[in-house]
Amino acid sequence: MDALAFAPLAVLISLTPGPNNFCALNNGMRAGVAKALWATWGRVAAFAIFLTVSAVGLGAMLLASETAFTAVKWVGAAYLFWLGWKAWRSRDFSGFDQIETEGHAPRAPLTVRRLVAQEFGLAITNPKAIVLFAAIFPQFIDPSQPTARQFLVLGTIYLASEFVSTAVYATGGRQIRRWIRTPRGALRLNKVTGGIFMGAGGLLLTAQR
Repeated sequence: MDALAFAPLAVLISLTPGPNNFCALNNGMRAGVAKALWATWGRVAAFAIFLTVSAVGLGAMLLASETAFTAVKWVGAAYLFWLGWKAWRSRDFSGFDQIETEGHAPRAPLTVRRLVAQEFGLAITNPKAIVLFAAIFPQFIDPSQPTARQFLVLGTIYLASEFVSTAVYATGGRQIRRWIRTPRGALRLNKVTGGIFMGAGGLLLTAQR
């Protein structure tokens, strides 16, 4: 096991644009970097499940099953389209406290529990995570050493890299928020966010095993 060689690769993989990173960007805009980082525990929990599955050899079985892979892919895409459609139609200005909402009543703040659940839902229905843990991790496993310990070390490194990724995307989202000064701008941002999620859903449907 070469943990030092895996660490930079883990960060690069975690920084790759995808549903959870788009979610972190959105959370950074609406809820702030701190809440976005707390929400990352949702995806980390989902990825920890995939890690455990891969460690016992079930990940390879799932990767080999076209039916299972396709089912997860469609569920994930449907969830992304649903989130995108909600954002596209939303007139919610929550999180943009500096905007004059022109008579709109203030909405309840985004709770950490809600953001964690959303991150978990996106991660657990992303088949690319299955590919990562079932196909990439074994390449860094030394057969002459205990497998479980190596998965634990590599998994910890990767899960830590997800917090790095969230920090980057959420900070970017916070900067974008500074450009929003009017309710019309917030509505446009809702549509952009919705388009991104729906686009991510479309890309997910093209994922191959």
